[in-house]
Amino acid sequence: MNALSGLLAWLLHMALMLASAPLLIGLARKAKARMVGREGPPLIQPWRDIARLLRKQPVVADSTSWLFRAAPMVGLAATIAAAALVPSFALGMASSQAADMLVLAGLLGLARAVLALAAMDTGTSFGGIGASREMTFAVVAEPALLLVVFTLALLAGTTNLDTISNLIVSGVLGLRISMAMALVAACLVAIAECGRVPVDNPATHLELTMVHEAMVLEYSGRHLAMIELAAALRLLVWVSLILVIFAPLGIAPRSEQGGALIALLWARGVVVWAVKVILVGLILAAFETTRAKLRVFRVPELLGAALLLGLLAAILLFVSQGFAAELVTGGGG
Repeated sequence: MNALSGLLAWLLHMALMLASAPLLIGLARKAKARMVGREGPPLIQPWRDIARLLRKQPVVADSTSWLFRAAPMVGLAATIAAAALVPSFALGMASSQAADMLVLAGLLGLARAVLALAAMDTGTSFGGIGASREMTFAVVAEPALLLVVFTLALLAGTTNLDTISNLIVSGVLGLRISMAMALVAACLVAIAECGRVPVDNPATHLELTMVHEAMVLEYSGRHLAMIELAAALRLLVWVSLILVIFAPLGIAPRSEQGGALIALLWARGVVVWAVKVILVGLILAAFETTRAKLRVFRVPELLGAALLLGLLAAILLFVSQGFAAELVTGGGG
């Protein structure tokens, strides 16, 4: 893409991400309700809740510091920055040069860390419990994510999302067992990062089981609206990340041409991306309906499985590439 096309694609991408994130939450809630025989809330109910919270004045405890007030804004800004880096319907956007998986992991980690610090800043027992659980899970989830990044870097020779997706679309990388292991590991990490069942239940307020909800229990008004929007956007970021790496079928490729052709490719890419996100939302709803939340002390075991899969994927790919290089060297000798 040229500079203007890349900028237009990026602007459309950001509009789609910000508008669709609460709708994905609404789709999951609606599907889960229908699966258990209830009508369920409308798809746009998350947007209604965010708009209602934005009209309310936040209530802040006198014992909190500036960190408590700044955490929602910092968390939302970091999540929006992460969303700007993950391609959705097209490659070669204006942010493609900065779309590095290590940068993405750092931004998502920043959003998580600042919210955990704000939860402890309140001095309440619930905030401390939620923050400690969140960071305990992150101790295992982040190494698993880094192993997935390492596997993709070994395979593609880069950590740039745009380049990795372009190589997969072109068929250069092919089908590999290590990619399947990395996919499962990435899905498990995404469930933990987004606080979904079986790691956490976003619909519960039981004191002994809360993780994310315990950290945001003291927030209200526009602060809570920013946190809810950031949580919804985080889920969509992870869904788009998994889709662009492991299922990039239908994404608009890089193209130097403009006019009607690029518009047609973008339109196809938007439709395919929307269909894939809807399918993932329905799969997520079915998975959460048929699974119960794990006990807190069992969650590290689940994330340990993701860590093991990521490690096996990296080792298998490393060994296979070394073996192939030895064959080529021996054949050349």
